[in-house]
Order: sequence, then structure tokens, then C-alpha cells
Amino acid sequence: MTRPSFGVQVFIGMALGLVLGFVARSYDLTGLADALRIVGEMFVQLLKALVVPLVFTAIVASIAALRDLNNAAKLVASTFIWFGITALIAVSIGLTLGTVLQPGAHAGVSAAAAVRPDTAGSWLDFLRGLVPANILGLEASTALKDGGASTKLSFNVLQLIVVSIAIGVAAVRTGEAGAPFLAFNASALAIFRRILRWVVRLTPIGTGALLGSAIVRYGWQSLSALGTFAIAVYVGLALVLFVVYPLLLLANGMSPRRFFAAAWPAIQLGFVSRSSIATLPVTEQVVEQGLGVPRSYAAFAVPFAATTKMDGCAAIYPAIAALFVAQYYGIPLHGTDYLLIVAVSVLGSAATAGLTGALVMLTLTLSTLGLPLEGAGLLLAIDPILDMGRTAVNVAGQALVPAIVAKRQRLAEDLPAGEALAA
Repeated sequence: MTRPSFGVQVFIGMALGLVLGFVARSYDLTGLADALRIVGEMFVQLLKALVVPLVFTAIVASIAALRDLNNAAKLVASTFIWFGITALIAVSIGLTLGTVLQPGAHAGVSAAAAVRPDTAGSWLDFLRGLVPANILGLEASTALKDGGASTKLSFNVLQLIVVSIAIGVAAVRTGEAGAPFLAFNASALAIFRRILRWVVRLTPIGTGALLGSAIVRYGWQSLSALGTFAIAVYVGLALVLFVVYPLLLLANGMSPRRFFAAAWPAIQLGFVSRSSIATLPVTEQVVEQGLGVPRSYAAFAVPFAATTKMDGCAAIYPAIAALFVAQYYGIPLHGTDYLLIVAVSVLGSAATAGLTGALVMLTLTLSTLGLPLEGAGLLLAIDPILDMGRTAVNVAGQALVPAIVAKRQRLAEDLPAGEALAA
């Protein structure tokens, strides 16, 4: 008997998760609700456990890969310029849709849902986060719970990126003495990617559990109350993915059909896993083998893009969400506020570095505009569903920019779409 493809397995898991979520909520089945929550949390924890080693080894390897490029400085500059160009277009689309559709004015969500999130971003935190507190980017937070204190350890991925860059540059500049370390790092990266593939195989179960748990927690009323907002976000994501990106490809003499034929496996995995980091190995594969980008450049561009290039999470979503919060609370926004949203989206993408979600970027935008951070709580009910589309666009952009830069710098090899992928 032939087993269904991975994509089919994922959508079966999602459908089953939704059904189980509605059943658990409708019949008040606490045991089933707890099972969905625990399975979903375990899946996320497995992905989180791999974030630190994957980010570190991938970025160190990307720095080492620059040694093989004669025009490395020009390629790095071009890459970040295109990061900014695509982010600027994406945030402009988000602002336009948020202004035209007025999702905050048509929301049926109760004000009781406005809860200040535990995690919030600010420019001070962002700037302070650039300076590592320790070599692992490890942070500890203590919270009072049930009359006692609990300490939670977490990793600041932004600090980890800075540490990884510093170590990668130092290893390269050290010369012969650094060669064994770079070789070990390359081996470690290959090992962690293999482990990641094993975890990714659990995506059908994990995604279904996360969606089912969201249904149990928020219910259909909360989901439908934010329908206009969800439509605005997905229209924006679709415009960027299926209109803006193809136009940019055509403008640079590339075939949109070839791009999507090659990049679709990574885009699909990003959609179901909701993690650019989890999708990183597949993204690198399609960029190198499907789009013909030389490994010496792709090994730098794709890992950096996976941690800092977020057109969905850092551009479209926070723009529409900020307008939603302002409209919901009846707070007028002026031209300078719109410019601030653009600036935050283009410059603050690194604030979203991590596993899934765009909460840090949203709260960073809200705090910059002086809007109530509690407004972020209004949108949590449908965040898992929105995060799927956001991550798919993130991943598509992470493949698009290296392909465009390689084409403009005449690095891209002439490979038929999907030739290597099918091999």
C-alpha cells in the first residue's frame, strides 16, 4: 500500500486536529483537550531544542562560505539591499490593505480578550539584545506562580546570531588554526540537519495538535470574530507571494514558473511547520539545486535569510495588525505613524529571529507607535492559522532574494527547474 505524500499527511493531520478540537470543546472533554495541548507543546519543544545548534552552525558555516567568493562584500551588500526592497514593498501592501479593509473597525472580538502578552518587544530591548550577555545568548527569567517562584531558561536568538557571526569571522581570520573548528562545525551542521529531518516527519501530528488546541482554547466564535483581519492578512500574503515576487522575478529576467516549481517544497514545508529554521535545509536545497545558486553564496544567504528575512512576519502582518489595534481602540494614525511602521518593518526584521510567530515584531511596532500592547492579545486566537501563511511567504522570500542576487551578479547556474530535486 502506497503511503500518502508528506503534504497530504500534513493536511490529514490538520483536518483531524480541527475535528478533535471541536469535539473536545463541544463536549468539554478535558482529557482530549489536555492531550492536544501537550502533544502540540512537545512538538514545538523539539523544534526549539534544535534552534540554537542549527542557527549557530549554519551561520558559522555561512561566514566560512564567503571565503570562496571573490566579491563577497558586494554580494553581502546586495543581499541586504534586496531584503530591504522586498520588505518595503510588503509593508506598503499591508498598510494599504489595513487602510482600505479597516479590519479593526469590523472586529467582533470582545475587549476582554485584550491581554498584555508576556513577551513584548521594544527598541531598547532590540538594541540591548545585540550585545550578548553570554556566549550562548542564554537568558533566565523568574516568575511568581502559585505562591512560589519558578525560573525559566531561554535563548535570545538575536544574541546568538551576533555570537555566531563573531565566532565565524574569527575562525576564518585565524587561518590554519581555525580550519579544524570550521570542519567540525560543518560536520555538526550536517548532524543537526539530519535530526531536524526526523523531527519534521512529526509535523502532521504536531500541526494537527496545535490547531486542535487553538480551537479548544478560543473556539469558533473567536476565530470568526477576526474574519476581516484574517482575510486582510491572507490577501496581503497572496499579493506578495503570487504578484510581487513573480514581477520581481520577471524584472530580473527569471521565470516565475521555474521559481515556484523549484521552491514549492520549501514553501509548503514552511506553511505546515510554521518555522523558517525547520525549513532551512529544504530551502537551501531548492536554492542550490533547483534555482542553480552556487553553494558558496547560498550557504551564506539562506541561513541569514532564515533568521532575518521575514516579509510575512515582519512586514505584512505587523502593518495590518498595528492598523487593526489603532482602529479597534479608535486611535487616529497620521502620516508619520505610517512612516514609523515602514521603518520598523524594514529595519527590525531581526527582532523576529526565532522559531515561530511574530509577537515580538508586533509588540515592537505597537510600542513604537505608542499603541496599547494589550491589543496584541486580541489577535492571539487566530495566530496559529495566520502564522502558517506568514511563514510560507517568509520562506519564499528567503529563496527569492538569493536567486535574484545570484542572477544579477551572474552567479546562477542554468539548471532546469526541479532537475536536481527529482534526482
